[in-house]
Amino acid sequence: MRTVTLVVVDDAGRVLGALPPFEVDPPWWQECAPIVHEARDRYGVEVTVLRLLRTDRPRQPGGHVHYAVQLERPYGLLQPVDGEVQASAEVDDPHRAEYARPGGPQATLAWARAVLSRPVLAVQRRTWNLSALWRLSTPDGAYWLKQVPPFFAHEPAVLRHLGGGVPTVVAASGHRFLMTEVPGEDLYGAPADVALAIAADMHAIQSTVEVAPLLALGVPDRRAPGPWLAAAARAHGDASDARLRRLVDGLPERLARVASCGLPDTLVHGDLHGGNVIGTPASGRVIIDWGDCVIGHPAFDILRLTEALPAPDAAAVQAQWASWWRSAVPGCDPSTALELMRPVQELRFAAVMADFLASIEAAEHPYHRDDVADGLARAADLCP
Repeated sequence: MRTVTLVVVDDAGRVLGALPPFEVDPPWWQECAPIVHEARDRYGVEVTVLRLLRTDRPRQPGGHVHYAVQLERPYGLLQPVDGEVQASAEVDDPHRAEYARPGGPQATLAWARAVLSRPVLAVQRRTWNLSALWRLSTPDGAYWLKQVPPFFAHEPAVLRHLGGGVPTVVAASGHRFLMTEVPGEDLYGAPADVALAIAADMHAIQSTVEVAPLLALGVPDRRAPGPWLAAAARAHGDASDARLRRLVDGLPERLARVASCGLPDTLVHGDLHGGNVIGTPASGRVIIDWGDCVIGHPAFDILRLTEALPAPDAAAVQAQWASWWRSAVPGCDPSTALELMRPVQELRFAAVMADFLASIEAAEHPYHRDDVADGLARAADLCP
């Protein structure tokens, strides 16, 4: 559960007032559908959520959350807004996403309607610093409309390049793209057998995809991540932690040993967990949300996929993953590479989150602020 206050802004970004606070589920701040639904039921207004303004806690879930929103038509019973909140709503930020600005969502929806050329019922599902998402219902089926910030701009091109096992892109323009709906539910909390099936899907991609075309499409190159990881650790880590210092100082040797294990650099999803896979027993599985993808070591994905499993289950899935790679690349040593990459995976998480913080507006830092320190702490814990 979270309490939300919707701060209404006009087309120029000026604050007009706020709707009275109300509670919604789920507690995750980026989930917009329950906000839109509850505002309609309570106040008879159609809202478009633009962005997070303020929270009363350092990280999600829950708490009291203020959002900047626009209304489809004027509403006469708005409440006064606290001066600090008003300043937060009206300040500009050079890192603000297009879809977080007044008129931005409306422009994206207008583009999608023009592409589809048919009646569309749009429901806003999510917005935050990493994406905005709508579900579009039409007479001949449903679509998903997604808009991403510039650092994820390669996602629709990657989806089109991969073709199978990923969402089908109908149209793309700038940082927005339209996809056909994928049947099924997300696989959050996937048990070992489902995780194994996801691992098999990803291995089929990683063992066959060619790197050069993906680099040409703008996929970030993380084949030599040492300097990037070390810079993030030194900028954000605890300088007094001898374990972290040893890990960072030893990165060149560690990564050289990883390279000697013989696994190829390939397409890395970057956030491969059950929640980023949709599936049904009849339709199979589709891996979604490729904005984090890079060219790098395949161990990153299997470690992310298995991190929430009980240790015996994780070990079993990882052993099968290693077996697949030994068959695909005779003479390679996936098991040793995997062990060497465990702390590197945590450094990578911290570095990714640090990059996010440097690329998003300050008001939305609570989404990621503690993640950097948490990742560095876990990396240090793996190097006693």
